[in-house]
Amino acid sequence: MMKDALNGIRVLDITYYLPGPYAGMRLADMGAEIIKVEPPQGDPARYMSGGVVHEANNRGKTIVHLDLKSPEGLAEMLELVKTADALIETFRPGVMKKLGLDYDSLKTIKPDLVYCSLSGYGQNGDMAALGSHDLNYMALSGALDVLKDDSGRPVHPTNTFADFTGGLLAAEQITAALLKKFRTGEGRYLDIPLVEVMAEFLTNHDLYHERGISDHGIPEIAGSRISYAIYGTEDGRYMALGALEDKFWRNFCAFIGKPEWLEWGAKETGSPKHQEVASFFKSKSWREWYGLSLQVDACLTPVLKAHERHEHPYFLQKKRLEQQVAGRTPRD
Repeated sequence: MMKDALNGIRVLDITYYLPGPYAGMRLADMGAEIIKVEPPQGDPARYMSGGVVHEANNRGKTIVHLDLKSPEGLAEMLELVKTADALIETFRPGVMKKLGLDYDSLKTIKPDLVYCSLSGYGQNGDMAALGSHDLNYMALSGALDVLKDDSGRPVHPTNTFADFTGGLLAAEQITAALLKKFRTGEGRYLDIPLVEVMAEFLTNHDLYHERGISDHGIPEIAGSRISYAIYGTEDGRYMALGALEDKFWRNFCAFIGKPEWLEWGAKETGSPKHQEVASFFKSKSWREWYGLSLQVDACLTPVLKAHERHEHPYFLQKKRLEQQVAGRTPRD
């Protein structure tokens, strides 16, 4: 990430919980000055799990506490707006207007302001005022339906994909609007509904359905091929094999000494041949497969727990390179 790309840009972050704060943090990571405006009692995320959600999504920001319902707090907020290039807010539709902080009000004092409203269902329409969370956006967009277990039941995510993706899109759109602002001097209003963010990831599914090919997206990567599937190990962990192209499947077969499997790559999962491959994976521990994945060019990777990634050679090397760039190379 370019850590100085947005140097000199000031963004007001009037957001709580996750998607808005994450968007602001992404902009901060690119060099923007982020002033996060919280109520006197703080962002409610400070009280979730001892403040972990707040800590994880507000790196690199200056936090100020203002009571926007008071004349004094509102006055301070308006002064901040005059100095800002952009503003992000995640209140329910209509709240910022009641406070006198909606886009139409603020552009009278800051005509070139980039203003982003990040919400569940947008600012208008029958569902705009309804409360909802990440699981709802995943479900309504169709994204949850593509994550099913073997019984066909949607898998309950333990990560908030819509929140994080919405934050990424907001940061992208704000950056693009800032580019236009500095080219033309014009501000911009951005209305980003989280449910639409997830729907944008289903373009393949839409077209495959429209053409009558598949209701489950790209068939080749839907877990129906032996060469592109998830396999269990001897000790109950999992490996991801993504040898979609023949060259990678050939590399895998040659590496494990199974030339008789060369023609099996496109065979269906659930078949006797698939059971033979699955049994072979279960003949070794996850740690053994982990080591082998680093030796063969076959799109083979361990299914890591989130914290385990920090010890994987890829992430360790990335961390060392970042430290070298920052002039903090650790001693061997």
